[in-house]
Amino acid sequence: MPINAHPEYLAAEKEYRLTEGVENKIKALEKMISLMPKHKGAENLRAQLRTRLKKLKEQAEKTKKTKKSSGKRGIKKEEMQVVIVGLTNSGKSTLLSALTNTNPEISHYEFATKNPIVGMMPYSGIQIQIVEIPAIESEYYDKGIVHTSDLVLMLVNELAQVKNIEEKISDFSKNKIIVFNAMGNLTENEKRKISANLQSKKYNFVILSAKKPEEKVLQELKDKIFQNLGKIRVFTKQPGKEKSEKPVVLNKSSTIKDIAEKILHGFSHQIKETRIWGPSSKFHGQVVGLRHKLMDLDVVEFKTR
Repeated sequence: MPINAHPEYLAAEKEYRLTEGVENKIKALEKMISLMPKHKGAENLRAQLRTRLKKLKEQAEKTKKTKKSSGKRGIKKEEMQVVIVGLTNSGKSTLLSALTNTNPEISHYEFATKNPIVGMMPYSGIQIQIVEIPAIESEYYDKGIVHTSDLVLMLVNELAQVKNIEEKISDFSKNKIIVFNAMGNLTENEKRKISANLQSKKYNFVILSAKKPEEKVLQELKDKIFQNLGKIRVFTKQPGKEKSEKPVVLNKSSTIKDIAEKILHGFSHQIKETRIWGPSSKFHGQVVGLRHKLMDLDVVEFKTR
């Protein structure tokens, strides 16, 4: 060799030539550079290797970004979107399966989820989108999906994990629910201690086994999910007919005008009379105006001009 390389460098050079994969080549090339002779005659080769290393690192970074962004493709955010956030092997896929009709591949090795997985949770006539994203310590974790979601389920199987996840999503300002996944057979005393700890810190939480959840506890979680989305369900009806099968989903504190405009832009100007049944009415069939505030499970009847 013109640079008078020693045997260790020659071995590293051979290792680099035989190595496959960008990340492995980066490590091998870094080793080569560290073992290069320090004399002036090796400066040109050192510069060439550093240029090659820079290009490999750029290629690796580009690949990582492509992998991360690929998770967003094909995911259309629905009106209500909930994201499951947790560490690797915390049971995210199992929880997604329990809440929805989705059957994701459930693996026992780490970082199995590389792209978001979407499922729909039926809830009293409506559908809530549930998204499982890669583990927070994974290179595939995408905080962008978290930030655009309406609610986060923080899935943990140890109390210490709560702080880890909170730090990761510290800038998420919307509601969160801690789902403590009892992966072993917790005794009632252990559950009480976990519950007391979370209650003392005023957390919103549910303790369940994602693998075999009790129906009552699973329903409790579904109820909490809807309650923390800040939405209400309002049914419509035509005069003399039954209410609609599917409700209209609105934000809390929505008015008669809001539901009319959601049904059809400009529809509120065509309304002659509105009657209402349900929690916000003083009596069945109460006549109300456009500013009347609606409540969950109200039934609204419109008469047009």
